[in-house]
Amino acid sequence: MTKFSRYRSVLTLGVFAIAGCGTGEAAEDTGPGLLTTEASVGDLLIRAEATGTVEPVREVEVKSKASGEILRLLTDIGEVVRRGTLLAEIDPRDVQNRYNQTEADLAVAQAQLDIAQAQLERQQALLEADVITQSEFESATLSFANAEAGLVRAQTNFELAELQMADVSIRAPLNGTIIQKNVEEGSVIQSASSNVSGGTALFVMANLDDMQVRTLVDETDMGELEAGLNATVRVEAYADRTFTGVVDKIEPQATVVQNVTMFPVIVSIDNRAGLLKPGMNAEVEVQIDEARDVVLVQNSAIVQTSDVGPAAMALGLDIEALDLSQFMRPGRGGRGGFSGGAPRGGRPDGAAGGQQSAAAQTDADNSGAAGGSESDGTPDPRAQIAQLRAQVETGEISQDSMRTVMQSMRGQLGGAQGGFGRTRVTEDETAPARESRPAVVFVLGADSIPQPRLVQIGLGDWDNTQIVNGLEDGETLVIVGAAQLQAQQDAFLAQMRSRMGGGSPFGGSGRPRGR
Repeated sequence: MTKFSRYRSVLTLGVFAIAGCGTGEAAEDTGPGLLTTEASVGDLLIRAEATGTVEPVREVEVKSKASGEILRLLTDIGEVVRRGTLLAEIDPRDVQNRYNQTEADLAVAQAQLDIAQAQLERQQALLEADVITQSEFESATLSFANAEAGLVRAQTNFELAELQMADVSIRAPLNGTIIQKNVEEGSVIQSASSNVSGGTALFVMANLDDMQVRTLVDETDMGELEAGLNATVRVEAYADRTFTGVVDKIEPQATVVQNVTMFPVIVSIDNRAGLLKPGMNAEVEVQIDEARDVVLVQNSAIVQTSDVGPAAMALGLDIEALDLSQFMRPGRGGRGGFSGGAPRGGRPDGAAGGQQSAAAQTDADNSGAAGGSESDGTPDPRAQIAQLRAQVETGEISQDSMRTVMQSMRGQLGGAQGGFGRTRVTEDETAPARESRPAVVFVLGADSIPQPRLVQIGLGDWDNTQIVNGLEDGETLVIVGAAQLQAQQDAFLAQMRSRMGGGSPFGGSGRPRGR
């Protein structure tokens, strides 16, 4: 058995996946050094794949409580039997002799009890007439008690012999199918109750209406699996047919296979049609998540927000003309642009450009503080926090009230971390919320010049990623090669440090994270 395929997408949520449906168009060459792809609408199906073995949910060994020679076998492999059906008969001579003996012992014990009772009654009358002593009466009482005990022992042995007589007839313990036969007529078997080895197994039977597939999953792939997830099962015998299953349980005890820690995962299947047989090799796909009718782009067209500078340099853009700060702020869901000047060629005077950016930023902050929202209608967290602090200073609200409001804001923003806005999105009101995260794409404009744009990404697989917002179907994106990006990271970091007087543009030492 192989473990679940472990899928990790660098810029998407960490999930297991197989190839999604409705992928973007293949990359096209639009000019020297530029490869492009188009955003398209399609379905993204996140699946986990595994292989395993089909087996019955309940499998029972049929053994005999009696020892002896098998006289008759009344069933064979593959036969469907009902509970209580006679399967085999064992030579009954030994148990028949024991039964006859216990029956005779029971009759003797009953006669002894009757005699002891009559003697006790006579001794009682003689005691009352002062003919016998008290000790003689007590002796008669003891004899009667021993007779009663002997009768109880005889009855117990007789009942046990009756059960042993029934044990020579082997009957089906449940409704099911005979899947294995280990003996033939004339074989001498050992009792399961009196033999230290557990006795001889005559048959193995199971109910084949309910089957399961057992597979092993790497411990690193356990985060996305849980009981109740839907699964599809395929077997080679029915290549054009799929069987519906459900993840029944994930067993807690790990198994080490070739120094890899694995966990057994059980997928139950309804097999009332009787097509699946024990031992079949099965391919299992567990449905982890899906996104229907969403905008999809190739993974190679997505860049992390921290790598927008090196990516721009790899595409030949002038980063001096880029306002990189807009890609580092939470809640900025609008489209990225340039702070001034043309994307290629010289930009306006540096001071003027800086004043223009500062003025634009001041206007945006003032707008957020006054209106409490961005241009796209999303509340500006900084403006709200500033307003709360002002209310605390004036005594309008208390510190506790401010903390309560801020906690509510964090919940609405989906727990923004590290300066990047993570939000929870739903495709409809009843669907569970999914986490999205910001990323950057380079959109090819009408002038064939790539422009960086901030987007929110959701689910993804090895090939494609869902765009939650910030991009429309049919827009053309430029692909940034991983080798190009890696080559430009050091150059970008050095250039940004020189602009900032030797400091890190990311607020600390070290290079930006790789793509």
